[in-house]
Amino acid sequence: MTDPYVIVGGDAAGLSAASKCRREDPDQDVIVFERGNWISYAHCGTPYFVKGDVDQLTDLLSLSPAEAEERGIDLRRNHEVTTVDPASSTVTVAGPDGEFDQPYGELLVATGAHAVRGPIQGAALDGAFSLHGMPDAAAIRAMLADPDAFAVEDLGGGPFLDPDRAAHFGAMAPPETVAIVGGGYVGVEMAEAFDAHGLDVHLFQRGDDLVPAFGGAVAEAVADALRANGVTLHLGTEVDRLAGEDGRLTELHCGDGSSLSIDAALVGIGIAPNVELVADTAVERGESGAIRTNEYGETSVEDVYAAGDCATMRHVVTGEQDWVPLGLTANRAGRAIGSTVAGDPSTVGGIAGTAMLKAFDLECGRSGIVDHEAARAAGFDPVTETITAGSRSGYYPGAKETVVSLTADRESEQLLGGTIAGEDRAAVRIDTIATALEAGMTVDDVEQLDLGYAPPFSPVWDPVLVAAKVLNGSL
Repeated sequence: MTDPYVIVGGDAAGLSAASKCRREDPDQDVIVFERGNWISYAHCGTPYFVKGDVDQLTDLLSLSPAEAEERGIDLRRNHEVTTVDPASSTVTVAGPDGEFDQPYGELLVATGAHAVRGPIQGAALDGAFSLHGMPDAAAIRAMLADPDAFAVEDLGGGPFLDPDRAAHFGAMAPPETVAIVGGGYVGVEMAEAFDAHGLDVHLFQRGDDLVPAFGGAVAEAVADALRANGVTLHLGTEVDRLAGEDGRLTELHCGDGSSLSIDAALVGIGIAPNVELVADTAVERGESGAIRTNEYGETSVEDVYAAGDCATMRHVVTGEQDWVPLGLTANRAGRAIGSTVAGDPSTVGGIAGTAMLKAFDLECGRSGIVDHEAARAAGFDPVTETITAGSRSGYYPGAKETVVSLTADRESEQLLGGTIAGEDRAAVRIDTIATALEAGMTVDDVEQLDLGYAPPFSPVWDPVLVAAKVLNGSL
């Protein structure tokens, strides 16, 4: 009898791989070790749970433990894999009943990533949070509740929730002033969430632009949207430390000597891949620190795969390995690896870094390479044009201005990337750009696309086509 397929990590990549493998090969034993209590949940939905748009924590579950077991997956929660020994094809596991060694036939490392908090002193004070997982979301929403009316059951976490942590924050007086440290995805989305609870929201960003991965045009639009909704922006301001009394957060201090009295803080300055498990093995890692993989998700060590937020994938524009931790790529890579292990070799696909962001009523999207410095480092000579066009025919009600930026290589005229911002179905238009990048289209190719037209949905010249036309003219 062959050794089981062992998966470390019970979220998007891990359980996608487990489910696909069991479906393709029902005779294959699959064991999933998850060090926490939660599995297979929507990370990207947590800001909207905090806001209140999502009522119950369990609404964010894609797969429950019971459903995983129905699929024949041997799911073991609260089991942490502490070491990997490729020479003996075993992993060491620390579980509720002690430590043991588990042999494997194939191993998938799907350990995800963690929030970076280290550079900010005082980030462990009561009232200072990061948002990277369901326990964080539960704690923040508990803190925002009226303590006289709060009940742990209101969070809807069921048996997966840590009731003591939730009760601790639920007993606190709700904050009035909150500081968000970091203007990336989480920072912008949480500004909206905190505003919905009536807080005085201050957002601190070390650089001059919010959501820098989206480029300057989107950054400006996002800043305008946040200010219009009462969020105070502190751009070009580096937070040095958080301070408090008796273990409770009370102040934020900046490198320029300024300070702000606050009741709560969210530190959202980025994430890093969880790769400690393979640190003492021959598994190769990329510049980001993430585990390098090939087109099948295989690492440099035989029978060891990696997928999700801890692994690299091929970038469709550069052809090089890159680290872009996003939900779809994790699910897709896990599914492909599960199929490969089951006997049907499947490639994990490429990535373009396609992402969407909501800032109050503003929708934003980005895909590919939009930063000129990054484009030059990849060997391109970038050219960018930015246009503003209507989202629908001008005479049809509901039309909104849509800002589109496209970047291309001057010599080859290959499309490199693009960004979009607007209030009327702007974000979904980024999928046109993502598809063009995957196909390796030139700007002229994009301009010639036969996109749909009807007054309620788009003008004759879709904003993406207008941007391509202008950029093509420049080239």
